[in-house]
Amino acid sequence: MQEIKVIRLKDELQLREPIFLVGLPGVGHVGKLVAEHIIEELDAEKVIEIYSHHFPPQVLVDENSEAHLVNNEMYICSTDESDILILVGDHQSATAEGHYQLCDLYLDIAEELGVKRIYTLGGFPTGQLTYSEEVLGAVNNPDLKEELQRSGVVFRENEPGGGIIGASGLLLGLSKFRKMDAACLMGLTSGYLVDPKSAQSLLKVICKLFTIEIDEGPLEERAKEMEKIVARLKEVEQQQQQPTIPQATIRDEDLRYIG
Repeated sequence: MQEIKVIRLKDELQLREPIFLVGLPGVGHVGKLVAEHIIEELDAEKVIEIYSHHFPPQVLVDENSEAHLVNNEMYICSTDESDILILVGDHQSATAEGHYQLCDLYLDIAEELGVKRIYTLGGFPTGQLTYSEEVLGAVNNPDLKEELQRSGVVFRENEPGGGIIGASGLLLGLSKFRKMDAACLMGLTSGYLVDPKSAQSLLKVICKLFTIEIDEGPLEERAKEMEKIVARLKEVEQQQQQPTIPQATIRDEDLRYIG
């Protein structure tokens, strides 16, 4: 049985100084939100579909009740300075073996198209329902740090402490063997919810890096809705933390006021 099926929707792609941008589902869906927003705003063209039995055994059903097998997809869009190859998808691999096989495939395609620089996008879980504009970075080549810092990326010693799980991290490690520079850019997020606010912060960094302008409007609207949800969650959290009055401290005379 074929483990991975690649469908090329366009042959003989010729890209100009291509950059590979990876935004697969992950913590807070931060990277996925950014990548899909860029695809929408820059009218990117879908060029590749990738199917694998390492993805969950699932189909997704659209607004017309039509079922589609889950997959990953690659798109291409252009800026004044370069072309961008963007990887998005419904799921990451459900197996460790699949992660390695799929990441090798992604790198094969990127290498074939002349990619020299890779940016993987994701979220860094804080466990707190508070917002920070900070974008944390990790690189496979220290020479990248200065350029990224100028665009607002922050580097902390030994962070993320638990490493970077999934394609966002694995692509950094594997691309080094191919002498391809790579960085992972992570928006800070609670880790509990889909986080368009964190995606906004990450998008701003991407716009600086690529010297492009992208309308943040749709992300801003989603962020406002999410802020309302977070505010309600905080209220519930505070109510749960309020101390209760032990039964032993309630005097008999106080019971007169309980209806």
